[in-house]
Amino acid sequence: MTQTLPPTTLAEDEAVTFTSELIRIDTTNTGDPDTVVGERAAAEYVAEKLAEVGYETTYVESGAPGRGNVIVRLAGEDSSRGALLVHGHLDVVPADASEWSVHPFSGAVQDDYVWGRGAVDMKDMVAMTLATARRLKRDGITPKRDIIFAFLADEEAGGQYGAQWLVDNRPELFEGATEAISEVGGFSITVKDGVRAYLIETAEKGIAWMKLRVRGRAGHGSMIHDDNAVTKLTEAVARLGRHQFPLVLRPSVREFLQGISEITGLAFDEDDPEGSVAKLGNIARMIGATLRDTANPTMLNAGYKSNVIPSVAEATVDCRILPGREEAFERELDEILGPDVEREWLGLRTLETTFDGPLVDHMTASITAEDPGAKTLPYMLSGGTDAKSFAELGIRCFGFAPLRLPADLDFSALFHGVDERVPVDALKFGTRVLDRFLRSC
Repeated sequence: MTQTLPPTTLAEDEAVTFTSELIRIDTTNTGDPDTVVGERAAAEYVAEKLAEVGYETTYVESGAPGRGNVIVRLAGEDSSRGALLVHGHLDVVPADASEWSVHPFSGAVQDDYVWGRGAVDMKDMVAMTLATARRLKRDGITPKRDIIFAFLADEEAGGQYGAQWLVDNRPELFEGATEAISEVGGFSITVKDGVRAYLIETAEKGIAWMKLRVRGRAGHGSMIHDDNAVTKLTEAVARLGRHQFPLVLRPSVREFLQGISEITGLAFDEDDPEGSVAKLGNIARMIGATLRDTANPTMLNAGYKSNVIPSVAEATVDCRILPGREEAFERELDEILGPDVEREWLGLRTLETTFDGPLVDHMTASITAEDPGAKTLPYMLSGGTDAKSFAELGIRCFGFAPLRLPADLDFSALFHGVDERVPVDALKFGTRVLDRFLRSC
């Protein structure tokens, strides 16, 4: 006799299964379109699971073969209200199997975790979203408002074949959307006496990859040269790499620190916010990166032969800039780099909203229904997501991929890290929270 599972239990089990199966689809995004794999297969997997329960899916390959995106819309009780966009990306960063305890594309379910590349970034949220979307359709549940589910390509390389392409070329797919949720928010940290705070992302630092270029006089390596492009570039890069940008407390960061202070009783010193953040344990690395701008040199490129002084030397710098700091950041670069260094920007967008309104209330209520006594706090993400693209459509974006995590798990270290994994119980918890949230918001 086949046992029929309660609807939410079925969705919880599906979320675990889908996470594992999605991880087994290698969707490595190197940033080079010629070496990207698996996005179409993952998109087709998602589309098939949605079609099984009656969704009419839209599959879009965005600008290049194989860069698959899937979008569906679930009609709500009041379609005149702004729709909610729930989006997640299908691609992952590369992984070296020799460094892992399990194969990064095994999707192994063991030791109460699902293991593999994408387990937390972000095939867990994709799976929870997919399982919840199926539950709503399968059980004939009509949400309060329209919900748009989007499963996207290319987030890990900036979204030019995913969210950004769709915003630029197919904005009608998101017609009426006013708010959105996605990754890197809604996860718990244990702060005091077992009390958990769930961090909801309300802001993102701007991501700007900057290429530096210095030109000099080419010549033979055996000669004396006072116009060496490599020397001038490396000196400028060293100045930039050692530079410490000023401390700036954005509203989302200030509200987070004040909330943590109220929960824990730890003093928040306005004159030493870094000291306050240092007391936060594993999360300190993530929060600390939101206190100031950063500019980290990551690549150098010059020359073609050991005895030839090249005429051009280049470097790439990963810049992360606080909202509102764009012009000040540029001025500091002028002072640090000097007039001989050319700059080429590869994107610069920041994101920030407030931690208030009915949607935030529904997030909090959905969390506390499953974890009584929990608190919710806003925070700023030091990285970036597809939210920056959707914000161009006037959509108010949050990070809300709910996970109740073990107190000793260094969650931030798992993103792009070795042995990336997500607790099975966290997936089931997140699916229950999403179910409550999407039915009520």
